[in-house]
Amino acid sequence: MLKADKSFWSNPPWGDGKQKYRLGLIPIAKEEWLNRKIGDSLFKHKKDFLDNNYQEVIAVTQSSLEAQNILEEYLRVDKREYPDLIADMSLVIQDDLCLIKSNGDQELIAASVCSPSYWNVQSKIGRPLREIHKPVTTLNEKIGDRIETFIRQAPIMKPFSRQNWLIHGDTNRFYTREETLPKTDPSDWFIRSEKETLCRFHEDYSLFTINVVFQPLSLIHNHPEQKKNLITSINTLDAEEIDYFGGEKKVRLLQKYLLP
Repeated sequence: MLKADKSFWSNPPWGDGKQKYRLGLIPIAKEEWLNRKIGDSLFKHKKDFLDNNYQEVIAVTQSSLEAQNILEEYLRVDKREYPDLIADMSLVIQDDLCLIKSNGDQELIAASVCSPSYWNVQSKIGRPLREIHKPVTTLNEKIGDRIETFIRQAPIMKPFSRQNWLIHGDTNRFYTREETLPKTDPSDWFIRSEKETLCRFHEDYSLFTINVVFQPLSLIHNHPEQKKNLITSINTLDAEEIDYFGGEKKVRLLQKYLLP
């Protein structure tokens, strides 16, 4: 049973609810950048994939070797077990890791993603950020240019953070495709939040991290203001965002469950 996370509910990822997809990056101290030590359960989840389904969660390009070695200065690995350094580094921290070129087309050059939210790391490796975000056209239109400019101009070793969110029928971490409509009642659904950081740690390279956490949706009723803002956010979704979110029927079920 998941416990209520006070910090989550004091500052939920949908904010004031005015817009689901926003850049929303805020600066954080360097000490808060890579400080999330991995627990036993998440370590087991990652290691099971690395040992048994390596190609499903790890993808690298030859041009990423320098970037991986530089990143290891910040995520020290005591013992190498896997062909790619980013795989070993991913066991040091809760977060999934995505290495991106800071300049040019800003390709994804290496990744360890054991908790994907509707994407497949093998289909994205080597591709520019703009192509990676292409499936949700309106996402590119709303924040695509700003993401590219931000990464290109970001100060070195100044990390930033943001939160994204979806609503799922379970706490399964591995979703390479959109979840089908849950057969359960929304009272049994979960908010799936991605706590993300972005840091240009070298002139040529940036690290994007993703830490997935869950909270029971039912807890929303204990937070009237946050519920009102969540309703507002869901109501602002456009047609493409609704499809990505899970479809019109899922949205209608949520609206019915959340409204007084």
